[in-house]
Amino acid sequence: MAHLTIFLASVVALVPLATGFDFSHADTTLAGRDIGSSSSIAFGHTSRSALIRRDAPKCKVFPGDRNWPSDSEWLRFNSSLGGALLKPRPAAAVCYRSSPEYDAAACSFLLNNATRTNFFFDDPLTILTQWPQGNTCPLSANPTGNCTQGGFPTYVANATTVKHVQLAVNFARNNNIRLVIKNTGHDFFGRNTGAGALSIWTHNLKSFELLPQYSQPGGNYRGAAARVGSGLQIWEAFTHAAEHNVSLLAGSCLTVGAYGGYITGGGHSPLSSLYGLGVDQVLSLQVVTADGKVVTADATTNQDLYFALRGGGGSTYGVVTSAIVKAHPAINLTIAGFTFTLGRTNSPPGPNPTITSSETFWKGFNAVFKFGLPTADGGGYLWTNGIPAGNNSYLMQARVQLPGYTISQAANFTAPLITELNALGIPVVLDTAAITTAPYSGRVASAPGGGPPSSSRFASRLFPRHSWEDPILFNATMDAARKTVEAGYTFHGLNMAPTEKAGGFSPPAGVNPVWRKTIMHADVFDPTNYGTLTAAEADAAHQKLQSHMEAIRAATPGGGAYYNEADLQEPDWQTAFFGENYGKLLKIKRARDPTQVFWAPGTVGSEGWAVQGQEQSGLPTQNGRLCRV
Repeated sequence: MAHLTIFLASVVALVPLATGFDFSHADTTLAGRDIGSSSSIAFGHTSRSALIRRDAPKCKVFPGDRNWPSDSEWLRFNSSLGGALLKPRPAAAVCYRSSPEYDAAACSFLLNNATRTNFFFDDPLTILTQWPQGNTCPLSANPTGNCTQGGFPTYVANATTVKHVQLAVNFARNNNIRLVIKNTGHDFFGRNTGAGALSIWTHNLKSFELLPQYSQPGGNYRGAAARVGSGLQIWEAFTHAAEHNVSLLAGSCLTVGAYGGYITGGGHSPLSSLYGLGVDQVLSLQVVTADGKVVTADATTNQDLYFALRGGGGSTYGVVTSAIVKAHPAINLTIAGFTFTLGRTNSPPGPNPTITSSETFWKGFNAVFKFGLPTADGGGYLWTNGIPAGNNSYLMQARVQLPGYTISQAANFTAPLITELNALGIPVVLDTAAITTAPYSGRVASAPGGGPPSSSRFASRLFPRHSWEDPILFNATMDAARKTVEAGYTFHGLNMAPTEKAGGFSPPAGVNPVWRKTIMHADVFDPTNYGTLTAAEADAAHQKLQSHMEAIRAATPGGGAYYNEADLQEPDWQTAFFGENYGKLLKIKRARDPTQVFWAPGTVGSEGWAVQGQEQSGLPTQNGRLCRV
């Protein structure tokens, strides 16, 4: 394979990234004349007659298998892509002296400077949590052992056109190759990687077009909209929004892909109490389906896909290449933020006081979270962190985020909370000078940077409104949250009310219905480095995390877990991630993808397959052959 590797490695420098805003190039699609007599890239079928035969292969083909495409077949596939096929090595390979890619200067850049750039998001393989890949090539200044591909895909199609996506879907399906979809790498439990796979890298589908007047077919939305490529990151979408004096709803982490996994998994934001979830913004989708065809999905066409792809999970029903989304009037986000700390000495009044009373601290903890209800009902978004700081000290961080409020309005709104904290003995002072305001979708001067990959884990919970309105449930909820922080976990809460009314009563979406009665989404972050543990240690660490999550689940009956930010081993994940929509979503999955072209862990219909060899690590990694159960 040496010749092929060299040939494909050179492609990286030759394939231009999509930097323009024009969709004419991105909309290039696959035609019959492009296929000719090549059966490897021919369109498929999704009729019921295409259901998996009893004599179908048990596993996806794997490198080294007799049926794995030959070098010449990969070369022909690369030619059909116009040279967009990559065979990249893990970025950290440059740090391994035993690796042909060893480069001390490049390694130093990754360790010391890459986080100041967009490097880790612009890399075709990197995912931001290392353990799903198998930790076979972790980034380290002094790594031990060898760097191997592990759970990283073997080949990557650098998709800059719809045609590239179609070709990759067809080639993978016709050759029984595992197919994965990756954008920025923000998926945290391995839906965007897989050993022996062909990856569709949608990161460079970055076109943008403002549609000043748009009427949704079969829907109730009329107004400004934007047509967006699925590879746009949030910072890029916000920069476009600022140029056109509109606001686009997207998450707080600017390096996330705004229109891929974010919308297909749900999508919350500081505007969720005003305008609903990410799924409520989607007016139309362009999708490549399992047969390699490109279709439009909206309220009148392919309604099943329109339903499923708005919250029913990514990497499941098709590949989203672009979307039309609502563009709201420009709005400011005003933030009243403060921190108080449980420590050894009292500090004078101010926005960040330190107190000495544990009882007082936890009463203040509860008071801040209780304020999440009026914040959400006031159209806001309460961002909080309960953080263990060691030696029985803790931090409570709060950011009351209020879209559309003036600074004086924000000060008046938060005054009752500040008064309550002061009465408890927490001398928080928050005057107008401590409150900030800025355009929500503001221009971002450059890529915000981020990374490097970690090997931590976390779990999430959607907290229903009744857990706030019922005093007994609220106290149980806060007691469970406190115990997670005291056990060494960070409890990160986001209060909002993304109701159907806030979303504009858009056509039904596949997102978990629990979201519509949610008052808070929270993550519980485990600081354990799972990349250094034995299988038994990893299992024990995860069981400890689960024990704390069980207490939270017990205090929040009728809740769920956020599909985009969750534990892959969430109990009864089908219900936790998708609620009562799971049955309908499964029917759509079976109808649209009967031969399981699209598979990823924790997705609708994924129960029928599993990655072999996971028991060796004690983690649900993607480092192994994908086979039917």
